[in-house]
This record gives sequence, C-alpha cells and structure tokens, in this order.
Amino acid sequence: MYDPILLFIGIVFAGIGMLASFILKSKFQNYSADSLASGLSGKDIAEQMLNDNGLHDVNVTCVPGSLTDHYNPANKTVNLSVDVYQGVNTAAAAVAAHECGHAIQHARAYPWLQFRSNMVPVVNISSQIMSWLTFAFAFGAYFAPRMGNSFLTVYIICQGIVTLFAIATLPVEVDASRRALIWLDSAGVTVGEQQARAKDALTWAAYTYFVSALASIATLIYLIMQLNSRRE
Repeated sequence: MYDPILLFIGIVFAGIGMLASFILKSKFQNYSADSLASGLSGKDIAEQMLNDNGLHDVNVTCVPGSLTDHYNPANKTVNLSVDVYQGVNTAAAAVAAHECGHAIQHARAYPWLQFRSNMVPVVNISSQIMSWLTFAFAFGAYFAPRMGNSFLTVYIICQGIVTLFAIATLPVEVDASRRALIWLDSAGVTVGEQQARAKDALTWAAYTYFVSALASIATLIYLIMQLNSRRE
C-alpha cells in the first residue's frame, strides 16, 4: 500500500530497528573479546546445558553466517554460527545458552513456543496474501472503492495475524534468555561481570524483537483507522 503515513511509520521503525541492530552487533563484537576462564566454546556450553537439562536427543550443529543461530524444533538441532560454535567468550556463551533455552522450551512444551510454532504456516500464507494485495489494492481502490475497502479489510486481517505472531515472539525470546542466564550463572560459565555482559547482550537482542512488534502494532492501528475513515 503506497500511503505516505504508512511509509513514514515503516521508515521510523526501520531506523529504530537498524539502530538497535547496530548496537546489538557492537556489543556482541565487544563481548566476543571477553574470554571465558572455563575455556568452554559455544559448542561445549550448548552440549553441557542440554545434558544438564536431560535433553540427550538434541544435536548441536554449526551453520554459516553471522548471528544466524537458531533452534530447529523439526529435527531437534541447536544451530550455531561459526563464531558462536567455536567462540570461547561471553558473547558465544550467551547465544549458545539462549538457543538451548528454546530447546528446553520445546521439551517442556512451553505454551508460548507451541502457540508461535502453530502460527508459522498461517503467518506465511498471510504474508503472501499481503504481498498480492499490495498491488491489487491500488487497482481496486481506483476502479471500485468498495472493492478497495474489501481488499483493505483482508489486508488488516493478515496484518493482525502477523502482529499477533510478533507479539507472541516476545515472551518466547525473553523466557529463553531467562533460562540461559540462570543456567550460565548456576553452572559457573559466566561469573561476576561476565554474567552482567551476557545479560546485556541478550537484553539488546530482545530489543530488536520488541521494535519489530511495535512496528507491526503501529501499522495495524493505522490501517484500521484508514478503513474506518473510508467507511464514514
């Protein structure tokens, strides 16, 4: 939808998101120079955390890229980027433990993770529909105002689904970080200032999801206001 206000919302939140991402990368770069006294790599930390939580059927693998770390519930793998997999530092410890936090959520049937996972197919379909409607709306709004409103209504429904997914992501990410920090502290992997740095890194990672959720909410509210104004 080629709307100046919608474009402005996108630019503002994209800028905030880029700033948060820049700070996050900067912090991870700094904390990557903070060596762990334990000598454990990200791979070692992930395997130890999984073992301590009784997850013996989850494998730890290495994937290409930077900050491409993720947990795959489909094949039960904790996938760590090269720097995290091989890294012996606070940043690697925080990321590895965070991804294991997701594995623990999966094993414990954490409600928000289950809800978010169930939404993935619907979100993918909604995103595709929104892409089609972006072009269709312009023609529908010009040739048939009522049809344009119908397009906008469907678009709002899809945006609502995407927004709900973004909101559901927040507790999933925050809880994974909470689990990670508790384990890192209890296992003595990060002590003193290193524990505070691990928390700081994971907090900034959460901020990126928070900004994304706010952007999605702002877009949804504006679209609803637009539809209401068209009907008046």
